[in-house]
Amino acid sequence: MTRPPRSGPARTRPVGHRTAGEPAAGDRAAGEPAAGDRTHRREPGGDGPAAAFDGRLIAPMILGAILNPINSSIIAVSLVPIGAAFGAPAAQTAWLVSALYLATAIGQPVVGRLVDLFGPRRLFLAGAALAGVAGVLGTVAPNLPTLVVARVILGFGTCAGYPAAMSLIRSKSRRTGLRSPGGILTVLAVSSQTTVVVGPALGGLLIGLGGWRTTFAVNIPLALAGLVVGARRLPAGPAPTTAADRRRMSLDYPGMLLFAATLVALLLFLMNPRVDQLYLVAAGGAAAAALTWWELRTADPFLDLRLLGGNLPLLATYGRTLLAMTVSYAFLYGYPQWMEDSHRLSPTEAGLLLMPMSLVGILVSSTTGRRPELRRKLLVGGVAQLGGCLLLLTLTGHTAGWLLVGLAVVFGIPQGLNGLANQNALYHQADEARLASSSGLLRTFTYLGAMVASALSGAFFGATADTSGLHHIGAALALGTAALLALTAVDRSLARIGRPATAAG
Repeated sequence: MTRPPRSGPARTRPVGHRTAGEPAAGDRAAGEPAAGDRTHRREPGGDGPAAAFDGRLIAPMILGAILNPINSSIIAVSLVPIGAAFGAPAAQTAWLVSALYLATAIGQPVVGRLVDLFGPRRLFLAGAALAGVAGVLGTVAPNLPTLVVARVILGFGTCAGYPAAMSLIRSKSRRTGLRSPGGILTVLAVSSQTTVVVGPALGGLLIGLGGWRTTFAVNIPLALAGLVVGARRLPAGPAPTTAADRRRMSLDYPGMLLFAATLVALLLFLMNPRVDQLYLVAAGGAAAAALTWWELRTADPFLDLRLLGGNLPLLATYGRTLLAMTVSYAFLYGYPQWMEDSHRLSPTEAGLLLMPMSLVGILVSSTTGRRPELRRKLLVGGVAQLGGCLLLLTLTGHTAGWLLVGLAVVFGIPQGLNGLANQNALYHQADEARLASSSGLLRTFTYLGAMVASALSGAFFGATADTSGLHHIGAALALGTAALLALTAVDRSLARIGRPATAAG
């Protein structure tokens, strides 16, 4: 497998501007034939995603991509009953959220780098097995610390699905000659991002049927299904055959460790942001400085900072993702807890009241997914998100039920627009040799947003999720959304990407 040069203009060349016939490094990782044999070949059978892409790959792609979002969201309605079962306040059960996101934020780019090097199959199967182990452990956990461990294992186990799916899309896109596979990217976005909001309703139903432990047990059949379809359908990755191949596939362990240290210090401070915890900020800053020093000097870095530094549009996409996901997850976690504690609703009722958010998100994503106007989508999504944040400031313990449903509808609009637009932007902006790791890093910023959201819940909700705390969260989210709108408004590069050169797949 050839690699792009490690120095010179190629390091900072804008993504999506390959010279004619240049192979994508991710293609061979998925076990595909040489680029010259497939660049302009389309599969027969129509223009839909299943026609342009091997239909056998769609099931494992979707299954792998939804494992993390469903576990991210299903816990939202489980926090209160878990806290009641173990006598733990909201500040402690918040670790069930943060533990998964810390593991995922670290693991996504690491596993994505492994997918770039070895192909998606091996990583997908290993992740599915870990998810099954976590499901068993969570189902029988005797205490809260054991549940936290199960969530950490689950976080690492669900890391492979999304980077593997993006790698497969790039590989199949090159083979079929589709530079902008809008259809299959929409399928992936709809399946993963709307699963986030289906999760609370599913969690409420499962709790009603068998208690909160069922929200962990659901991972067992999902993991088994992933093992079966992954083993049968995913292409094998390449094996190193020469000393040069083995050197190319070596891993930057110091970079990974320093990246993990930076995120751990950041999370620990966010979970308890006090003056006497500022040493964590200093430790995280030192780790980040050491990471930067190392990555700029190593031959094959875990994070290619020179490449990232020369790709400002991609950095802007990461920033927008952080801001959008902070708001999305803060609503997803804080709103159900408030409805349960202040409106005295059951977990099942709170989950069902979030269903309009899911339905609107699915509708918006499905109807706009193939349209290339990424900047317009982000602006509309940001305005709707700002409106939802301001509406949070008007809620009281006596707010009518139809208004609670209406708020979920409003938040469904950015749910369907923001994540989809940022995902499509990354597909066009990321370096092809590192698409899977860049996709993993996108998820890292997604879960950094989730960790910030969890920290907001821990800071503003005390023993219970009261209305005053919800209002403080709403005000903070409104400020974050204003920053999101400003970042989108000044990013003119969004108007130049996402427009397919051939028919969208």
